[in-house]
Amino acid sequence: MNPLDYWNSIAATKTFTTDFKLEIFRARVPKDAHILDVGCGYGRVLAELWADGYRQLTGMDPADGLIRRGQGLFPHLHLVHQNNPAVLDVLDRSVDAVLLCAVLTGVVQDDAQERLVNEIYRVLKPGGIVYCSDFLLNDDERNVERYRRFADRHGTFGIFELPEGALLRHHAEHHIRRLFAAFQPDWYETVIFPTMNGHTSRGFHLLAIKPGPDTVTTPARQAKPGTAGQHSG
Repeated sequence: MNPLDYWNSIAATKTFTTDFKLEIFRARVPKDAHILDVGCGYGRVLAELWADGYRQLTGMDPADGLIRRGQGLFPHLHLVHQNNPAVLDVLDRSVDAVLLCAVLTGVVQDDAQERLVNEIYRVLKPGGIVYCSDFLLNDDERNVERYRRFADRHGTFGIFELPEGALLRHHAEHHIRRLFAAFQPDWYETVIFPTMNGHTSRGFHLLAIKPGPDTVTTPARQAKPGTAGQHSG
């Protein structure tokens, strides 16, 4: 199944479950910031930001079914169908903050993830913020078995298929660090996420800064592992 066919097929029925650390984001991003949610789904995180007083919000997603759902749920939000998921239709250095919430799990190949992160780097202003949350590798029997079963087919340990047609990925932490190596790390926390199919998975929240002339390089602030409450099954 084409990945977009899967996300469109579940657009009206699935509830995405990873949480958003509003208090961490609010402390770093002013209310007048221009915020772009890449892979916004049906706009649930942008709706949370709107309720907190943010107004310059744009969401993009390649699944038009999810965008239509969001437009019905949150007609006050600016949600846009993104025709080419590999290229953001956004000007260079025009965005103050980018959200990437449980998106990498559905963009499974390294090169595709790298292109997406490069696009985020391009559209952010110097000193701009990227907030990423996603799923990490697990060591329980159910997950390890499916990582091994699909590793030869897809070339990466951590990629797996769901019976209903989704192709997803859980990530090694060193891969995430490499993916965001061009950014200055600011804050990182490991958590346990509920998944959209009723399981749990290790995950992370990451906040990093695009370097600029006034950026001060400091070690990342690492939170203690804990629990928290989109996608991964």
